[in-house]
Amino acid sequence: MKAKDRIFSILNHIEEIAIVAMFAVMVIVIFVQVIMRKAGNSLSWSEELGKFLFVWISWLGISLAQRKGEHIKITMLTDRLPFRTAQAVNILSDIILIIICAVIFYYGVQLVVAQVNVPYAGIKISTSWGYLAVVLGCGLMIIRTLVSIKRSAVALVKGELPDAGAEEGGE
Repeated sequence: MKAKDRIFSILNHIEEIAIVAMFAVMVIVIFVQVIMRKAGNSLSWSEELGKFLFVWISWLGISLAQRKGEHIKITMLTDRLPFRTAQAVNILSDIILIIICAVIFYYGVQLVVAQVNVPYAGIKISTSWGYLAVVLGCGLMIIRTLVSIKRSAVALVKGELPDAGAEEGGE
């Protein structure tokens, strides 16, 4: 296994474990909150922690969905185009996606820096940690989209799609 394939494999594994772990913690915290509320002793921090984890799951999930090719696309046009033209359109749409993610990444970094001293009321951590999810999610999305561009470029040159499992960031 090449070094970059190993890096992508480790990244994929960490990403999946982080999302599953955060989801499990979110479900447990919300479940405990419901039980505590029924018992008349509500937890002041649980709702905020649940929202915080949901934001992280959502932003990390965009990268996971990109890697698996599960983002919603309107393919009405590309399905009717010749294969090579469709790949060129896919590359163009991926470049636009990278530009959008780069802008969000840039302003996300500014928010992380600006919010360092502003704590969440309930969980008492810096709000920068919440905005960091946006930065990390967009950064990972850019990496995954670059892999998608490479895949489309190879398909454009060869005239067929490469084996999905044989490339970086694939399953």
